Amino acid sequence: MSKAILKSKRMNKTISANRAKTSAANPTLDTIKMVEQTLSKMSEYTSKNRLWRALPKQVQYPTFKTVLDYLEKSNKIMYDKDGTIIWIFVDNPKLKRLKETSKSLL
Repeated sequence: MSKAILKSKRMNKTISANRAKTSAANPTLDTIKMVEQTLSKMSEYTSKNRLWRALPKQVQYPTFKTVLDYLEKSNKIMYDKDGTIIWIFVDNPKLKRLKETSKSLL
């Protein structure tokens, strides 16, 4: 085979491998909703792995990490010092109760 054909085949393999990597980390809306619902039910998980295993459907781990990054940036979750994932979005009943019973410092 000529060098041009070999080079072309290598480039095609590289392109298809890159497509597979990028598509694996792009979550769908259904995946994001599934993670949100699982988190809101339990309110906190001690690790990413426990949350990942608690999901009702299997999700690739890179996609799962992308969803967690999105949820953190949109202020729906936060991480504790020890890595615990805490659901902090407004629909959390614990936070609503805490807000109702708290006193203003001003």
